[in-house]
Amino acid sequence: MGAPKFFKGVFSINKIVSIIFIVLVIALSGFFLMDSNTSTYSNSALPPSLGEDSVTEKKLVIYTDAGYSPAALRIKKGETVIFKNQSSRSMWTASAIHPSHRSYPTTGGCLGSTFDACKGVQPDDSWLFTFDVSGSWKYHNHLNPGDAGTIEVK
Repeated sequence: MGAPKFFKGVFSINKIVSIIFIVLVIALSGFFLMDSNTSTYSNSALPPSLGEDSVTEKKLVIYTDAGYSPAALRIKKGETVIFKNQSSRSMWTASAIHPSHRSYPTTGGCLGSTFDACKGVQPDDSWLFTFDVSGSWKYHNHLNPGDAGTIEVK
């Protein structure tokens, strides 16, 4: 028994399999794009707008086993800070005060503020946040609240 006459010559098995494969790739791509609300990047894959050449020390905070460095950072309103995990454990950067995470005034994050990675960022990965409100904003590692820092936004 073969395919109905209508399909003979129009669709071969190879074409049907190819179409199904393409639909699956598009669906999975859409899923991964929709799941990118939090910005996590591996060391080697910084977003194009923040490539290695445009990253300055003033916009980069490194997390090590000793905590965040620098512990205090001054930036301009609208600038993005890259929180880069170079420790041996996960970091979950979030607005102070632990555990509510409500110091940064914009709401909508997973626990209280948008200044919240909402998950552990693995070693060698990064999380980015754009500060759009002026002020002095304390933050901490939700997984190790003793590790903390401050971002001053002018």
